[in-house]
Amino acid sequence: MSDKIVTKFTIGNKEGFDALLFISTAIAKEKFAGKIDDQGLQVYINRNFNESELLKELNSLSNQYLIVYVNDEPAGYAKVTSKGTRPTIFEGKTLARIADFGVLEKHSDPLIRKALFEKCLAISTAQQAVWISEYENSPYLDFFESYGFKRSTDIIAPQELPLPPVYLVKEKI
Repeated sequence: MSDKIVTKFTIGNKEGFDALLFISTAIAKEKFAGKIDDQGLQVYINRNFNESELLKELNSLSNQYLIVYVNDEPAGYAKVTSKGTRPTIFEGKTLARIADFGVLEKHSDPLIRKALFEKCLAISTAQQAVWISEYENSPYLDFFESYGFKRSTDIIAPQELPLPPVYLVKEKI
């Protein structure tokens, strides 16, 4: 029997909030464990994935959160936003940023990652450009590039973690 993969928008009700709190924290731990020290990771999680911050972010009209479910279990999430610092190379363009993206290691099936990412792209179709900030050696870099994203050295953006950033851009022609 094949897995049921569904990507949904997250809303601020109890069920959506609890799923987002669980998945965002779990992915941050998997994504950055061993890459930064435990204390730095805990500070990052406490600052970005606490109840107050997540509620504020969920209620911002600039943000859209997506959760991909496998057999009704949260398996990954993404945040697509128009909020935050705009790199100067995008001056005068409509812009979306895939600010967070991740799938739990136990759900490493490429179809799950694809379902989540293609939903991110679908909600960004009206934008002239989409950009992503990842970190050097991220397992997602090749995946993003397979969708036509190109690495850019023209972006300077604030970093929350002490990891070398990699910026990827896809502009519509």
